[in-house]
Parts: sequence; C-alpha cells; structure tokens
Amino acid sequence: MGGDHGPSVIVPAALAMLQEQPRLRLILVGDQDVLAAELARRGGTTGERLTLHHASQQVAMDELPSQALRYKKDSSMRVAINLVKEGRASACVSAGNTGALMAIARFVLKTLPGVERPAIITTLPTIQGHTHMLDLGANVDSCAEHLFQFAVMGSVLTSAVDNLEHPRVGLLNIGEEEIKGNERVKEAARLLMESDINYVGFVEGDDIYRGTVDVVVCDGFVGNVALKTSEGVARMITAFMKQEFTRHPMTRLAGLLARPVLRALRDRIDPRRYNGASFIGLQGIVIKSHGSADTLSFSQAIREAMVEVEKDVPQRIGSQLESLLLERAVG
Repeated sequence: MGGDHGPSVIVPAALAMLQEQPRLRLILVGDQDVLAAELARRGGTTGERLTLHHASQQVAMDELPSQALRYKKDSSMRVAINLVKEGRASACVSAGNTGALMAIARFVLKTLPGVERPAIITTLPTIQGHTHMLDLGANVDSCAEHLFQFAVMGSVLTSAVDNLEHPRVGLLNIGEEEIKGNERVKEAARLLMESDINYVGFVEGDDIYRGTVDVVVCDGFVGNVALKTSEGVARMITAFMKQEFTRHPMTRLAGLLARPVLRALRDRIDPRRYNGASFIGLQGIVIKSHGSADTLSFSQAIREAMVEVEKDVPQRIGSQLESLLLERAVG
C-alpha cells in the first residue's frame, strides 16, 4: 500500500513477474478490497500463485518510524514482515516509508548474530558493469567495526548474486593514500586487511562508477549523499542533452539521427533497472523499492528478492561473519 503509487503499480508489477517467473508465488498484503478491485481491473485473479492478505492499516510515507512501530501493528508493512518471520513468505518487498520499514524489519526479524547494525545496499551501474554500495542511509554515524561488518555483508551478498569467488572490496575515502581519511576509516581498513576479505584499499568518489571494485563501503551519511548527488547529476545531464538537441532545427535533426544511441544509453543507465535495495544483516530478506517506482522498477525489486532467496544470502552472511569473528577472537 506504500510508495507514491500504491496498488496501481504493485499489482501490474506482480502480474508481470508471475508471467515471467513460473516458480514465483506472491502474497499481496494490504486493503483486500482495494487490492481485489485493482487486480480485477488488470484482468488478474487470485489462485495458488497469487493470494491476497488483508491488513487494516497503512504506514504513511512521512510517518515517524517510532509511531509506525508502536501504533501500526496491522499495517501492510508490519503484516508482510510478520509473514517472513513466520516462514510463510521468503522475502518482503516494499515501496513504503524507508525508516519505518527498517525499524519494523529490525524489530520483527532481528539482526544476524554478530551484526550490530543492518545496512542498506544497492546495485549501481559502472563503466565495467555494476558495483554494490553500502550503507546508503540506515546508519548515519558508523564506527570502524560497523564498517568492517558492512564490508563482510557486502562481500558475501556480491559473491552470491554475482557468482564472484572473491569480490573486490574498497572503503570510500577522500584519497587512496593510507594517511588520508578519519580514524574510523583507517581503523576499518586495518580490520579488513587482517581478514580474508578481498580488500583492495581506499577508493574515491569517482571510483564508484569506474568499476574498480565490486563493493564500495561507507557509512550511511556519506553513502546517501553520494547516491543522491549521482542521481542529481544524471538528471542534470539528461536535461542538458534535451536542451541541446532541441535548440534549433539542425540539432533536432542530429537528435533524430542519434536516437538509437541515446535510447541505448538511457537503457544502460536507467535507474529503474537497478531498483531494489536490500536491508542486509537481518534474519530475513527485506527489499526496499524506490517510492516513485513504476511497474518496471518494482518488477526489478521483486527480481532482486528472488535472487537473494535462491542464494540464501542471510545464512551465507551469518556463516561468514561468524567465521571471521571467531578468527579474530582466536588470533
């Protein structure tokens, strides 16, 4: 029921994914009358692979997480996460209030043993393909130990979903030199160098999109600013290109000739194709979709959830983190 568009996007995305993925089963959680009406309008029906689960409350996009956690115990968000806790669903996908979703998920599912704070990780396009970046806003003030745990979790997820044996992990910093950065980043680097994580060192902001590493690690404040800045730059470049191609008849003609290239470029960097951020470090899979997601975007978030379920990402993270912490304790 959350996001900017609610069932008008979620329902068609669900129907599209059910057609695309024969093994997929979905539970739509929310106001049953609203969901049934939207389903009927789209020509869909309930059955073995698609069921409705009623929830009497909704979490507003601007609602305080503490309020949602305390007073919205029958919200679609809370009910969906409860289904994961009970084992009736393998993952929860939501376009709703990010803060409320994280608060409820952490309260209901709990963190994995050894994980002090869950993080938000997503996939970003690069010149070489793509990279994974965390944390993107769950933790605005992280210590060295938290950064170390983010690196471990990001490495395990990337190894699982991208089939990489030893993903390259970099710490986001203001320079590549060892003397650069604050003490938290320097200490996190020391912890990573002493582990069996494939840590390649510090990376700078421009490395994110160069594809020099498979995992970029930072605290949530830095990560969120970097992500939002990147999105703003992308929109600015798109606006500039439209302005230049429509400036006069000759540039409009050039625009027509360049349309196939521009369309390919748009598809390659289209943020909708990278939608679906994972709340990593929980004892369950929760995927956060952009609130403004359209059908294509939300479909991608469901696809991300399927991959993490198939790869059993939480169990892998728990095992890897337990092993690393044991090594440190023995050492």
